[in-house]
Amino acid sequence: MSFSTPLIQLTDKGLYCEAGQFYIDPSRAVETAVVTHAHSDHARRGAKQYICAKTGVGLLKVRLGKNINVQGVPYGQKIRIGKVEVSLHPAGHILGSAQVRIEHEGEVWVASGDYKRDADPSCEPFEVVKCDTFITEATFGTPKYTWDKNLKHGLAIYEWWQDNAAEGYNSVVFGYSLGKAQRILSELAPYASKPILIYETIRDLTECYREEGRAIAPTVELRDRVALEEWAIQGDLILAPPSALDGNLRIKLGKYRTAFASGWMGGSTWHRQDSYDHGFVMSDHADWNDLNQTIRETGASRVFVQHRNGALVRHLRKSGIDAYSDEDLRLDNYQHLGGTNLSLF
Repeated sequence: MSFSTPLIQLTDKGLYCEAGQFYIDPSRAVETAVVTHAHSDHARRGAKQYICAKTGVGLLKVRLGKNINVQGVPYGQKIRIGKVEVSLHPAGHILGSAQVRIEHEGEVWVASGDYKRDADPSCEPFEVVKCDTFITEATFGTPKYTWDKNLKHGLAIYEWWQDNAAEGYNSVVFGYSLGKAQRILSELAPYASKPILIYETIRDLTECYREEGRAIAPTVELRDRVALEEWAIQGDLILAPPSALDGNLRIKLGKYRTAFASGWMGGSTWHRQDSYDHGFVMSDHADWNDLNQTIRETGASRVFVQHRNGALVRHLRKSGIDAYSDEDLRLDNYQHLGGTNLSLF
């Protein structure tokens, strides 16, 4: 297989497929953007046309504006863009998250976007996609990040909430407004006996999940509830993005304990000891074991790693897989690979 021209190259605007004349998760304004999911570091304003998974259209409109030109494509459906065939496949990251499969003249590349393989009732489960070249994320790409697959997150959060309430405390769980918040609400759906109070930035995004048929625990917007003078927050669970609560709102919460739900809680005790009363190891990204398992199962002969790439690249090379940083997808760097099997060194 030739190393002279990559089907997907890295540019200053992001990943670019020249044969299809589109970008994947571009960082700047472009003609056509294929968007893996609606998080702000992947979905940005300025594209003339957006393409995303069908179940992610609502989220993309909440984030970028209801009048954007967006085409929602069902998972697995092949569409022709320029000279290539493109299909989107579940990434398991958040609702509507997708891996991008691109086929051209018998060669298949897959750009993973962000993904996870843990069970998550709020979104579509991850699907392994066979390919020749795999571009993988590696947010947690070091061996110290491994998740306990047997944890019952909803039950753990519910029991912590109930224990706090019994001691006269409200409970504040911090989680990102898109994805993490809805996963928490979905995990809590079988347990919550009263509405969960949510921060304003979570509301509209959560409605998108409900509209797509996801089971979500009952919610009330936090500011609406505290605005009622005759009502006092007592033994409640509040869900908010990190650092979202201002001083005035914190005063109204009375006595409360805090927790943070994140994969980062699995690799460091600093957050637990100095910033929060409790930590829930709940990640929306693949851990070290799942990254390696996924790469093996794709059957890819070459792998390019985004984000935390050093440890994973070295590990893959020792395993006999040609692995590189995503910086090697820049045209000048890619042409210097020359077909050398770096796993021999």
